[in-house]
Formats: sequence, C-alpha cells, structure tokens
Amino acid sequence: MEEIISIKNLSYGYPGGTVALNDVSLDILRGESIALLGPNGAGKSTLLLHLNGVLSGKGSIEVFGRNIREKKRSELIKEIGVVFQHPDDQLFMPTIFDDVAFGPINMGLDRGEVERRVSSALEKVGLSGYENRYPHQLSLGEKKKAALATILSMDPEIIVLDEPTANLDPKSRRDLVGVMRDLKERGKTVIISTHDVSLVPGLADRVYVLDRKIIAEGTPKEIFLNTELLKKANLEIPPITYLFEVLSCFGYNCSSLPLSMDEAVKYLTDSIETEGGHIHLHLHEHTHEDLRRLKEKYGHH
Repeated sequence: MEEIISIKNLSYGYPGGTVALNDVSLDILRGESIALLGPNGAGKSTLLLHLNGVLSGKGSIEVFGRNIREKKRSELIKEIGVVFQHPDDQLFMPTIFDDVAFGPINMGLDRGEVERRVSSALEKVGLSGYENRYPHQLSLGEKKKAALATILSMDPEIIVLDEPTANLDPKSRRDLVGVMRDLKERGKTVIISTHDVSLVPGLADRVYVLDRKIIAEGTPKEIFLNTELLKKANLEIPPITYLFEVLSCFGYNCSSLPLSMDEAVKYLTDSIETEGGHIHLHLHEHTHEDLRRLKEKYGHH
C-alpha cells in the first residue's frame, strides 16, 4: 500500500519548557486504520494538531509525498480532516447546517453541491433532519456526530479523531463506533487517538503507543498481550480479554485470548461446538493461586 503520511523526528515543546513530543517518527499507509494509544498527557492531541498545520514543531511531516509546510491551508483541509476532542471547539456557527456547510463553502463549491454534501454528511452520522438545530441544544453525543459531519462534508482522504468516545453514554458510543467502522470499510485512512482500549481491537489495523515518544508499534494483539508494555504505558487490556484470562483460571482452554466482543463470541461458539454443547469450568488446586497471580499481573488487589 502507498505511504501517505510520514513523520520523521518530530519534537515539540510548549512555552514554559514542557516537552510534549520527543523525536517521534511513524508512517501511515493509504486505507489503514491507526490507533494512537497513550495516557493523558502523552502528546496524542499535540501530535494530531501537527497533521493539520495548527502546530509546527521540529522535524518533518509529509502528506502524499510533500512536506505540509509547502502546502496551502486550502489544499491541506482537502486531504486531512481533524475532529477535535471537544466538539464545541468545532461547532461555532448559528445552526448545524451552517457548521457542516462551512468547509464546502470555503472550498468554493456551488450551492447545490454544498447542500448535497451537508445532507450526505448528516445522514452518515445519523443526524438527518438536524440542519436547523442549534449546536447548544444538542447532547454531547450529537455534538460529536455533528463535529464529525463538518469533516465528512469536505470528503478528505484522511480522517483524524481525537478521543472520539470520551465521556459518551453507551448508545452514543455505539453509534459513533458504527460511523468509524463505516469509514474504515469505505477505504478511508483513519487515525484515532484514544485511551479507550475497548475501541481499538475492532477498528485498528496497527497501534502506536505514545508517551511523548513512540514506545511501541504493532497489531492490537501484539500490543495488548504485552503486559510489561501496558504497565510501562499506564494502559490496561480490554475488559473482554481480562475476563477470558479469569476464565482460564477456572479451566477454560483458551490458547489465544480474544480482544473484542466478536472474537469472544467466536471463541465461545467454537468451544461449545467442540465440547458437546457445554463449557466446563471448575475449581482445581491451583485456581486461587492462578487468580492471585493474575491480579498481581494487572495490578489488581
């Protein structure tokens, strides 16, 4: 696949001496879905703000083979759309229509095409009919969808989402995850910054773990099954994975731990089919010691 983003030796410090990024290098291919994982303060948002030119640190960033410093703002927004963590930073017009139309209008599109794009973007995020609503009247989940629609209306090749599921209720989270999966299935290049570990297995092809610098890169399975790495990065495994490790202490045979609900369903279905319609759990002489070691492994007491 074609490399469309190349970041080399990127460093950035805020006024006052706080180092946010330290010699960060990474590459992203067309059509990939990438997760940036790391605790709060790891530099994830700072990195993303370099991708659309809001911040400019030492090092180089190339998008589609050209340094972003050589690109005009109008050119960059057609290539990369960034959805901010806080939607109120993105929704500033009187109505939702105005917000979603703002980008296409500034791209010089005619009225008919602007209206078509607004309608299409709102439909994709499940907000059809919200054109005349006021942003301050929306719930947080609706605001996050509207903020994403402001980017979708410009149809960029690369879509960047900063903590998209933060502080959402379960239904809003499911809705937004569904939109992100649709983007991935449509071949968009998607970059997600998050510390929501449950979000990653079903969406990301590769994971970069960031703590001011890149401390690891790999598939979700490679990252989440590396206990020492997770401790170092102050991250946890997905809850579904931890559950299956608990089940293994009670005799459940799981040679490779699932990371997502879909994988868990497949594992359980396969187990039932091969065990005569049952799953056998039991206490044995090592169960309590295995549980103690498991709690210790993940820092649970």
